[in-house]
Amino acid sequence: MSLLSNKAVVYSKPGEVELKDIGYPDLVLRDGPGVNPLNVGRKVNHGVILKVIATNICGSDQHMVRGRTTAPSGLVLGHEITGEVVEVGSDVEFIKKGDIVSVPFNIACGRCDNCRQQDTHICLNVNPDRPGSAYGYVDMGGWVGGQSEYVLVPYADFQLLKFPDKDQAMDKILDLTMLSDIFPTGYHGAVSAGVKMGSTVYVAGAGPVGLAAAHSAQLLGASVVIVGDLNEERLAQARSFGCETVNLREHDDLGEQIEQILGVPEVDCAIDAVGFEASGHGRDAGEAPATVLNSIMDITRAGGRLGIPGLYVTGDPGAVDTDAKEGTLKIRFGLGFAKAHHFVTGQTPVMRYNRDLMKAIFSDRAQISKVVNATVISIDDAPEGYQKFDGGAARKFVIDPHGTVRKHLKLDTADAIG
Repeated sequence: MSLLSNKAVVYSKPGEVELKDIGYPDLVLRDGPGVNPLNVGRKVNHGVILKVIATNICGSDQHMVRGRTTAPSGLVLGHEITGEVVEVGSDVEFIKKGDIVSVPFNIACGRCDNCRQQDTHICLNVNPDRPGSAYGYVDMGGWVGGQSEYVLVPYADFQLLKFPDKDQAMDKILDLTMLSDIFPTGYHGAVSAGVKMGSTVYVAGAGPVGLAAAHSAQLLGASVVIVGDLNEERLAQARSFGCETVNLREHDDLGEQIEQILGVPEVDCAIDAVGFEASGHGRDAGEAPATVLNSIMDITRAGGRLGIPGLYVTGDPGAVDTDAKEGTLKIRFGLGFAKAHHFVTGQTPVMRYNRDLMKAIFSDRAQISKVVNATVISIDDAPEGYQKFDGGAARKFVIDPHGTVRKHLKLDTADAIG
């Protein structure tokens, strides 16, 4: 039994996270908050223990922390994980101690029919409740989250993306930490929306995933990328790397704003990077969970595609009406049918994209850490980071549990939260 502590970020109650020592992990999935009873005691000889180098706060985490899901108190948070291998299971053949790796947020066995078809976001063998799983997330099987000092990662040979050179990886660590989720998710949104050379693209939401989607659209050759949001600070971040923007708090007619930019009130393709906690457009608008889906159908040309990486859930206890509590939204599906739109939804199959995006980072083609304004914080500052992010800060908070990132990059983070 290891004597090492394992400080982690844990969901406490709506609006609150706390730090707890959850104990050093071993190669067994133990009982705990959110762990499916059928997964308790599951042996993970095919897994590894990582010393976490960087783990990020995600907008999906915020849904749980706001109390907008059925997440239980005590759930260890975090599904964006980059780390160094410190222990290897007996069935692991190719991953070695000392390797620095990126962990796809989807947990996937590599053996089921869906994994064999690269649909690793809907693996059939990791979550007894439904296809698909993720670390530190409600109704995802109970695999322990990675906003911690150490974490268990199953199916290591199949899942882990090993960085070829450790020194090079540490030099690029603020970019590479985005490979676990938001960069592939943004890229998946752009690919799903059919972005190609010359496309005009609308991205709903200027949070980190929306910014990653906008940058991805640029990488794919879009001629114009327009980002819409209610937060001017986040819109300024979108403009910093060449996007056009629309402030939806000031303007409630999205088509009119797009026409002022493009000369026509429509785009070739659109990306929903907001999800189920969407707000209506205009200064006095409140929550309206179908707003983004309906607006992107309205402003996307006939025959266009809609990429929907924004999160939608089957259980939302804080929803504005009874239907929305179970994920039933008032979507103008007839409009989408009439315009022959293509819709792509669901979690992102990270492994479909992360290796290519890693190469784009190492070649300096992709500048994802600048795009999302990566900001390094200590694990002790994580609760305040959650508050700042929830308040609309135009930053992607990167938790550095052991001080490894700050030491290597010689960062002064004394005022990172301020």
